[in-house]
Amino acid sequence: MQEINRAFWQKLNKDLGNTLQRDLLNEAAIRAVRFSKERFRQKNWVDTTPQPWAPRKRKNKGTLMVATGRLKRSIRVINKTATSVTIGTDVPYARIHNEGGIIKETVHVRKHTRKRSTRQTRGKGRIAVKAHSRKMNTKVPARPFIGESQALMNKIEKKMELLVKRTLNKL
Repeated sequence: MQEINRAFWQKLNKDLGNTLQRDLLNEAAIRAVRFSKERFRQKNWVDTTPQPWAPRKRKNKGTLMVATGRLKRSIRVINKTATSVTIGTDVPYARIHNEGGIIKETVHVRKHTRKRSTRQTRGKGRIAVKAHSRKMNTKVPARPFIGESQALMNKIEKKMELLVKRTLNKL
């Protein structure tokens, strides 16, 4: 978030105490978390104009970026100071989905059995798969859901102005 003039905060603290500042920061945190979770519903990123996420390759595989909902549910306030609020997530795969990139790793697959497909006419039952390693080289497109956005800042500023006006009118 943008740093706000310290003299302004000091004057408000002197006149109104910490309640207004705390209310403003709480409202900013709520707006930021809602904005990030809304990106999952809208499937886009909004800075100045909406930018839709890249579509998935297989069209009939459900909604984008939501299999269990863990990533979306994990968005919350990470750090709160006297003049700023930071939202984030602790899910390990959040960064690659937000920023995009290439995954180059070796994956070790354990031995297991799987169901025989309808194309395999010989035999019945399950197929045994041996343990093996596989090299991955997967490109993950950027689908931003968290970060700085001009649209978010405008919403927060409007709400802060409204709260300040209400508080000052009460005085």
